Amino acid sequence: MSIVKLNNNGVKNATAFGSGVTSLGSMVFIKKLTASSSATLSFVDGASSVVLDNTYKEYLFTFNNIHPQTDDAHFMFQGNASGGSGYNETITSTSFRAYHNEADSDSSLSYGTNSDQANGTAFQRLIPNMDNDNDSNGGGYLHLFNPSSTTFVKHFISTTQGVYNSAYSWNMFVAGYFNTTSAIDEIQFKMSSGNIDAGDICLYGIN
Repeated sequence: MSIVKLNNNGVKNATAFGSGVTSLGSMVFIKKLTASSSATLSFVDGASSVVLDNTYKEYLFTFNNIHPQTDDAHFMFQGNASGGSGYNETITSTSFRAYHNEADSDSSLSYGTNSDQANGTAFQRLIPNMDNDNDSNGGGYLHLFNPSSTTFVKHFISTTQGVYNSAYSWNMFVAGYFNTTSAIDEIQFKMSSGNIDAGDICLYGIN
């Protein structure tokens, strides 16, 4: 589906219009990975039909029905620079969260002091404290900007939603950057403890 800009500055689906529109871009599906008691899910440029290079300046990962094996585990990600030996790139990030419980008795909007990094090399939390109840899961997305640049740091933005403590809607907002001018060509996802029991992650390139 293309996104288009009309002459009158309105935005509509390209399939609804004929002439008089200018294309702004489109999402191109690249790869889907499905977890089944998986320790990690990794997107590696050039492997298994994965594209994560200068083909696109923006990449989008979507998370659907992510279910942890272990209760109270964090869903996380890290990158690996081209030619690197591990998922341990330096990250500076910020995080805040909003939550609300089913009983309508508790809510909050606060900075996530346990989910940020200051030039750290740990995996970055995206969905914290996930429940492993049978009906609990998490979802969301991660934008990665121009990971192939060898001039600038690599920014990312994520918004996720999960279930906390069996009764809380937990909305997490994370942003930051890989503090390296080396190209990032590998992204890995995992839980802080246990496996990713189920769920899928899709990768798209943005034209």
